[in-house]
Amino acid sequence: MTGNGVQKLHIGETTCGSLLLQLQKIWDEVGESDEERDKMLLQLEQECLNVYKRKVDQAAKSKSHLLQALADAKLEYTTLLASLEEKSLVNIPDKPSGTIKEQLASIAPALEQLWIQKEERIKQFTDMQTQIMKICGEISGSNELPQSVKVDESDLSLKMLKRFHDRLQELQKEKSQRLNRVIEFVNILHGICVVLEIDICSTVKDVHPSLIDATGAQFKSISNDTLARLAKTVTALEEVKKQRLHKYQDLAVKLTELWNLMDTSEEERNLFDHVTCNISASVDDITAPGALALHFIEQAEVEVERLDRLKASRMKEIALKRQEELEEIFVRAHIEIDTEAAREKILALTESGNVEPSELLADMDAQINKAKEDALSRKDILDKVDKWMSACEEETWLEDYNRDDNRYSGSRGAHLNLKRAEKARILVSKIPGLVDTLVAKTRAWEEEHGTIFAYDGVPLLTILDKYAVLRHEKEEEKRKMRDQKKMHEQLNTEQEVMFGTKPSPLRPPSSSKKVLGPRVNAAINGALNRRLSMVQNGPRSAKRDNTRPVAPLNYVALSKMDAAAAASAISP
Repeated sequence: MTGNGVQKLHIGETTCGSLLLQLQKIWDEVGESDEERDKMLLQLEQECLNVYKRKVDQAAKSKSHLLQALADAKLEYTTLLASLEEKSLVNIPDKPSGTIKEQLASIAPALEQLWIQKEERIKQFTDMQTQIMKICGEISGSNELPQSVKVDESDLSLKMLKRFHDRLQELQKEKSQRLNRVIEFVNILHGICVVLEIDICSTVKDVHPSLIDATGAQFKSISNDTLARLAKTVTALEEVKKQRLHKYQDLAVKLTELWNLMDTSEEERNLFDHVTCNISASVDDITAPGALALHFIEQAEVEVERLDRLKASRMKEIALKRQEELEEIFVRAHIEIDTEAAREKILALTESGNVEPSELLADMDAQINKAKEDALSRKDILDKVDKWMSACEEETWLEDYNRDDNRYSGSRGAHLNLKRAEKARILVSKIPGLVDTLVAKTRAWEEEHGTIFAYDGVPLLTILDKYAVLRHEKEEEKRKMRDQKKMHEQLNTEQEVMFGTKPSPLRPPSSSKKVLGPRVNAAINGALNRRLSMVQNGPRSAKRDNTRPVAPLNYVALSKMDAAAAASAISP
């Protein structure tokens, strides 16, 4: 026992003794019996013992509490070190040294430092987990604010903190990407709405109210549902844009056809440049504000309806114009048709009103396209027919040139005729080969198309056969003329031998009426002129341009002449 404890005990003993003396004095004065006195002294001793026991128990309990606190402090110290993954800040000996309170005092600073560090870590974890929960809520589309975060205090290590930090960075990156996608979608919607003249605010607000401010710093929904609805809205508006563009282009085509059909002035056409300018554009090419506005479509539809009504009132004029186009194709292709019957049929149809104007024009367009195809298939043969006829003209000219006695004179222009004659002889020499080629191509064409190749209503093979007969007759005439000339020369020679005088010269064969070659060509040319005159003065040509070139027929005219007319034309 320490000095203070002994001193206090002595003081207690002194006090207890004096009190006992006072009690004995009182007992003496009262006259208490020894039994009573012993009984009371025994009671006093028991009460003192009880007091000491209580104090000992209290001291034992206090020690136990201190030991428990020390154990708890050590356990908490160890737990915090494990949770924070920190190295030991205070060396705690395995065997206790010093009093319990001294041991507690030695661990208290390190424990307090660990507590401060734990609070900081918990705050860091709380902040990160709160941000993570907030971003996850934004991605999931939850509008509720994050609840109080419950941090797992069993693991507050830097490693776990880094995991949360990495997760937060991933979510922030995903949020940024989603936000960029949202802004991109909103910008696309803005561009489409501007082209279509649709209210962008109401369109975006229908997706999510937070997206109205597409470029501001306010909160904007980045949830999967928002992105899906944005993508769906963009797809829907792109389809609307595509449909409107197709509508624009259909209307532009109709307007162009009606304008061309009715020869609309440029001033009227310019009123709808905003429609026709996109006739061949793609969807991505259309970016101008209001380029596909709905009211422009309505205006174009009204104009198409107006032109359709005007077309119906001018159907007769338009149909006859198409018929002239069709007849012109047939004339150039040398296909003979009954123009009067065709015109009467058109007039009857337009006046009766039993046929739709569009159907009539579509039928005539089909006829024109078919006529163009037929003309294209005949072009090669017709080109060779033109070459053949040109060669025949040169042959006629050459024959006239050869009969001219002054062809070798030094007159002005004689050298030009001489050059032409040389070229004409070369060209005439090619006529037989050209005719053979024509016959072969014509037969091949007829076999391919299953019909006769007619030239102005006459089978071309018939014309070529008659030309071959005529050319053979001309060759025979030339041969007879050469034989007759030899006979005359021989007769003149015999007369000179017999009589010694030279008879009067006979008329040159070229000027004799018996010479049939030039007469044949003249007959052909006369028939040609009569045929051309009939074409030019007939009812069909009265409605056409008289300046249109007509290919010369030359020998083709013979196909229209009967045998009697040909004989009278050839005979002297």
